[in-house]
Amino acid sequence: MNGTTMKDTIENELSHSMVHYLLTIHKLKENRGFARVTDIAKDLDLTKGSVSTMLNNLKKKGLIQEEEECKFVILTELGHEEVHRILSSRTLLYYFLRDFVGVDEETAQNDSCQMEHLMSPQTSEKFFNFMKTLACTCEDLSKKGQLPKSFQFKTALDLCSYSTSDDFIHHQKGDSHLQGK
Repeated sequence: MNGTTMKDTIENELSHSMVHYLLTIHKLKENRGFARVTDIAKDLDLTKGSVSTMLNNLKKKGLIQEEEECKFVILTELGHEEVHRILSSRTLLYYFLRDFVGVDEETAQNDSCQMEHLMSPQTSEKFFNFMKTLACTCEDLSKKGQLPKSFQFKTALDLCSYSTSDDFIHHQKGDSHLQGK
């Protein structure tokens, strides 16, 4: 595989649609305690047949499985890792676009949704470190009066409370601005 891991291969093969399925399963499980084909279809406004087809594809990738006795759809450990990675990428992109670049909320939501699954783990880690450095260092220097107002980066995302990008990823549950997208 020339230095690529199974996880890298899975990440590169996830389509935008697959990501929405994973996030929907995660959301349903978090909010209701379970996710069924019917619930997923209703949430995504799709037929049960098309949902079943996609779920089979996600099963083949090792991202989901069905509980035998009740047929609830659950994320595997790899599926959970993917969801947290995707949520962290979306969250970083949303706040970067909204708070650092200055686009409106709707554009930030739409663009972060389109880009979230395309960001590699390496880029996500570097992006987190970049944003944290700007937000936290600038906040400290600003308090000391060492930065001009035009160079102050402020974000509603509390990056300073996370020591590493892995810490940030593992604590991702989604963001109130990003629910339902």
